Amino acid sequence: MKPDLRTKLKQRILTGDGAMGTYLYQMGFPVGVSYEELNMTRPDVIEGVHRRYYEAGARVIETNTFSANLVKLSKYGLEPDMEAINRAGVRIAKAAAGEDAYVVGAVGSIRAGKLKDVRTSEVSQAFERQLDALLAEGVDGILFETFYDFDEMRLALGLARKLTQLPVICQFAVQDVGRTQDGTGLLDAFTLLKDEGADVVGFNCRSGPNGIMRAVESISGPVELPLSIFPNAGIPDYVDGKYKYSAGPEYFAETALQFADRGARIIGGCCGTTPEHIAAMAKALKDYVPLSGATAAAIADSPEAEVIVIGAEPAEVVKNASGERADTPIISEPSLVDTVKVRHTVIVELDPPRDLDITKFMAGAAAIKACGADAVTMADNSLAVTRMSNLALAALVKDRIGLRPLVHIACRDRNLIGTQSHLMGLDALGIDHVLAVTGDPARFGDLPDSSSVYDLTSFEMIRMTKQLNDGIAFSGKPLKQKANFVVGAAFNPNVKHLDKAVQRLEKKIASGADYIMTQPVYDPALIEKIADATKHLSVPLFLGIMPLASGRNAEYLHNEVPGIQLSDEVRKRMAGLEGAVGRAEGVRISQELLDTAIRHFKGIYFMTPFMFYEMAVELTDYVWAKTGMQKR
Repeated sequence: MKPDLRTKLKQRILTGDGAMGTYLYQMGFPVGVSYEELNMTRPDVIEGVHRRYYEAGARVIETNTFSANLVKLSKYGLEPDMEAINRAGVRIAKAAAGEDAYVVGAVGSIRAGKLKDVRTSEVSQAFERQLDALLAEGVDGILFETFYDFDEMRLALGLARKLTQLPVICQFAVQDVGRTQDGTGLLDAFTLLKDEGADVVGFNCRSGPNGIMRAVESISGPVELPLSIFPNAGIPDYVDGKYKYSAGPEYFAETALQFADRGARIIGGCCGTTPEHIAAMAKALKDYVPLSGATAAAIADSPEAEVIVIGAEPAEVVKNASGERADTPIISEPSLVDTVKVRHTVIVELDPPRDLDITKFMAGAAAIKACGADAVTMADNSLAVTRMSNLALAALVKDRIGLRPLVHIACRDRNLIGTQSHLMGLDALGIDHVLAVTGDPARFGDLPDSSSVYDLTSFEMIRMTKQLNDGIAFSGKPLKQKANFVVGAAFNPNVKHLDKAVQRLEKKIASGADYIMTQPVYDPALIEKIADATKHLSVPLFLGIMPLASGRNAEYLHNEVPGIQLSDEVRKRMAGLEGAVGRAEGVRISQELLDTAIRHFKGIYFMTPFMFYEMAVELTDYVWAKTGMQKR
């Protein structure tokens, strides 16, 4: 007889299983169907997935019942089959798992989707009915996962405790903000859940290992329960009509040990993970012995955490390097396309804040202006994380700092009406440099309930923006005057087949792109290849360089962010470096890359990590020194 799950977690760390939904998607089952219904219609497929995870080393197996509640099943007309689907899910998991595995009944949030208006009584009934079905088939415990709000988790836990004394695991889906979506601090949430009967608390979904590690580190005190951690396999990329995840098994093995050191006692995977990820983690954790009584300790925020400056000088009186007010409007000057044809030209990216305080952003823009950069560029809610409007910040930078803004426009967030309206507003403000990007899918950002629009592709965005330059609206109606947009296109050279990526780039140029901005590059040899592969293009290219802030930052970018690939040499140099030491080495690596880049490209594009704009200033100064140019 295997010990109770509570007892087992005191003895050793258990490896959890990996994704079910995204794994079924990879197997060819389409999005938009009920994967839980497969418990009834294709039990062989579900059992096969469970068995692969068990054979990979998983000893905590989740039933395929995440959305098998009355509310979610009603979308497919499956409410009458709710009990049968849940009971079948338990039987299938038990049949696939060995005697040494623990089968836990998976229960997902009801209000995490677009169902905020569901009455509490309806939510309560749905949870209770699902729990009854799972418990009737003899699960070893209950797993509440992907809950965004503390109140809903508390409701679900209370119902479970009325029905059973089996172990209950409570997992939130959060980012690195240190609280649940309804505003409860993580330490408070975990403490209250412990008092109300939770046996294990933790996190799953929403982000990869790096984001969940930040959530763990944001907890302001000791958590007096074991942790359960199930990260996604990084940020998905949409390639050839399919979502692909970038974080590999080796990276998951490394981070599994880091989570274990921080009190995790169940470690598995969520979206994008596969049996290969689980096998790597199980191997890494095989001989790990948890410290007696160890729980998640309070750990100080990492030095890369975004800093919000409170009580600083108001943005409207930000001063430049010489101490003068930086509120002089930008003077009309040639476009970046014209400038880069005759001299080296520098663009610096600053992330709009995720807060209402713009003080640090404006100080960064003033420093960028003072060091002689030619433009500041701002992403459009990159990685689908909500940030302040880049249009508003662009207007402030232009009017108060006197620096040219370059605004990204994502296809994700606006339909045709909103996109044309947005562009018309930019034109009215005299903001004429834009970059057309597809935009990361909304479901993977901080508001997964929101919709991804994608009325336009990036190709169509370029073409339609240039159509405004001809004085023609998106509808084909003539406009009373013409716009004057200079439109850029994004280019990811960190791919296996560079020639195919360049062919795609040629299509963007054919659509009307005036210039190109690349993803960051970390290999001098690749810079040489890019130069050779793009030398025939008719438009200038701004080569992307993003200085690394720390060793962990390097591993996150390499393993979890689509389109970024670091060389082995760079990763070794950054390994273990944090704080000011890490940033200094990141600058040195970037300077070495610049030595190659400025020989081949007059356009340089710096991306500023974590608003450490001093790094971008130092690198801009380096460009001017290497090219013999003085600050403008």
